[in-house]
Amino acid sequence: RKKRRILAAFLLLAAAMAAGILLNICIGSVSVSLSEILKILSGQPMGEKQQTIILQLRLPRTILAAVLGGALALSGYLLQTFFHNPIAGPFVLGISSGAKLVVSVFMILFLGQGLIMNSWGMVLAAFLGAMAFAGAMLSMGFVLLMSRRIRRMSMLVVSGVMIGYICSAVTELVVTFAQDADIVNLHNWSLGSFSGTTWSSVRAACICV
Repeated sequence: RKKRRILAAFLLLAAAMAAGILLNICIGSVSVSLSEILKILSGQPMGEKQQTIILQLRLPRTILAAVLGGALALSGYLLQTFFHNPIAGPFVLGISSGAKLVVSVFMILFLGQGLIMNSWGMVLAAFLGAMAFAGAMLSMGFVLLMSRRIRRMSMLVVSGVMIGYICSAVTELVVTFAQDADIVNLHNWSLGSFSGTTWSSVRAACICV
């Protein structure tokens, strides 16, 4: 019975996800019907405007959101399994705070007002992503070093929370002395966005995940 309930829950979640994907593709500033979407995906000739909206704009964004959302859930599950604690996660252990700290320092101290989204925007975004990854790994490294001395997983999670607060405090200190333009750039980066997503972005994300 338990397996049946779990299977039923997964089926319901899969159905809800499929419905959300379809709504995300259909609804927008330009409405596209489900029949038109099916024709476009099956390769039947349709209007160039509809094809561009579906194949080059909405579909890559939707797939990327699903892939990265699943990756975030998977990372939380792996951390919970590794630390044997149901509340362990990238935010609780300070991994996300460490990533934001490194990016904020780099963006404010080194880029200054030179952060302009031009033809080098994607290269810069990729480099900031690498900086975020380095910061996340640095925070995770501190937690793993503590795990050698702290045997209780609950205390280890508390240590991760402490690291997260320290990183957040340093980030706020750096932002205090930053210029308004740099603060806006950092804020926009922190929120994240799927705008400008292309199929190459989807391919890169799938490989990383």
